[in-house]
Parts: sequence; C-alpha cells; structure tokens
Amino acid sequence: MEKLNFAFIGTPDISRDTLDILFGCGYIPSLIITSPDRKSGRGLELKETPVSIWAKNHNIKYLKPEKLDASFIEEFEKYNIDLSIVVAYGKILPEKLINLPKLGTINIHYSLLPKYRGASPLESTLLNGDTITGVSIQQMAFKLDSGPILAEIESPIDINETKKDLKNKLIELGGDLLCESIPNIINKNIIPKIQDESKATYCSKIKKEDGEIDLKIDPLVNYNKYRAFYEWPGVYFYKIKNDKKIRIKIKEALYENNLFVIKRVTPEGKKEISYDDFLKQN
Repeated sequence: MEKLNFAFIGTPDISRDTLDILFGCGYIPSLIITSPDRKSGRGLELKETPVSIWAKNHNIKYLKPEKLDASFIEEFEKYNIDLSIVVAYGKILPEKLINLPKLGTINIHYSLLPKYRGASPLESTLLNGDTITGVSIQQMAFKLDSGPILAEIESPIDINETKKDLKNKLIELGGDLLCESIPNIINKNIIPKIQDESKATYCSKIKKEDGEIDLKIDPLVNYNKYRAFYEWPGVYFYKIKNDKKIRIKIKEALYENNLFVIKRVTPEGKKEISYDDFLKQN
C-alpha cells in the first residue's frame, strides 16, 4: 500500500461511509475538512456532521471552516497535502484550494460523467428511469464536475431500487474504486480521459416541493419519482376534504402490471395507515 498524506473533504453520511471504506483499505487521512455544525430538529440544537463525528472518533485532525477564504487556504497550506479527496462536501471549492495539493484534488461523483453533473445525480438517474448508472472518479477542475475522468465503473439499476438502495450500492462501488485507483494516482499510471462537453447534462438541488405527484399522469413517472425521493423529500399528493387541502404522503408503493400501486400513506396530521383504509375513510 502506498503511503499518502491526504485530506478528505466531505459532510454527510455518504462521505462518512466512504471514509470507512478508505480506512478499511489502510488509507487514513491526515486532515479532514467538513461543514460547520448546524441547527436542526425541533429544538434547533447544534448538530455535528457525520464526518466531523467520524474524525473525532478516529482522533484525526479536522477543520470546519465557515468560509473557504484566504485565511483558510493559508491554514490548509501548512499541512503540505499530497492529494485532496472530495465526497459530497456541499460547497464549491476555490480554484486555488483545488490545485494546492501536489497531486491536485479528486472527487467521487455518482454518475457516469459527463451525464448528470451537479447536485442530484442519484435522484436524476431514477427520475429518468435509467437502467445503467455508475461512479466516476474525476480530477477536479473549477468548472462543475468537468474534470478529466481517472476511473469509472458501471452498475445496473433494478426497477425496484430506491435512492437508498442505489446510494448504498454506489458508495461501496465508489469506495472500492477509490482504493484501487489511489496507487495509480500516486504513481501517475493513469491517462486522464477528457470529458465530452457536447454530452454533458446537469441536475440541480432537489427542493421539498419537488415531491408532489399527480396521480392522473403516467404511473411509471410517478413510481420513478417515488424511488428517487424515497428518503427525502418523499412523495405526496393533495386531496380536498371538507373544503380543506390535505397533504397525503406516500410511505410505500409498488409498480405492478404497469400501475403505480400505493400501499401505505400518512395523511396530514394523522398516523400512517394502509391506502385501502384511507380510501374507505375518504
């Protein structure tokens, strides 16, 4: 195994799970950079990111900059980093920070670039009903997800896979691919593949209101939306009851015989029930 002085830059559970895989392969970051603590929940308590908790548990130096400004870059320079690895950090890195490590900065992206550049590749893959996806490791450039491809791997998608299923599968594939690629990156045994800009597509951040569905449209479109938004924001529709608009959240659904079959729902302000029981009551 190659010795590497590297920084890991990430924030959510995807990042933490990738750290676990790297750690299992013997790659331990010298420095971890993650987002600051944020208020969340009903009590608005400050919560640490999954990555900062991981760093504390493994006694690894970590930084939680509010801004990636000149003073932070000056601090980063002190660590004399060989390579930065970015997984779902959530902020745009300044060009100087990208180029500062001796081997530059690499990023795991959960699509086959240049398809689905941007913030929501997993959701976009499922929304579009794709049957093949994959993971790309790219040499980061300042333009979003446009850097040369260092390694990639394809993976089929089953019609019943939700975002949660797909995410877990691609985290494993991406982490393993990263472990395999690091020695080649260190030894410069990779010929980077330039992305074809003419084939680039983009996906934006998912908003809460994106979860609304219309039960009258194509059942497969609705099912793909359910798969894509299974974790967050979830899918829902509205029903008028007693002259009031009620939101009905779909908790479980299937795609059977070319139909979108709703199994369980949570009506606004109520407990989860079977869809059949909901229909009987309404």
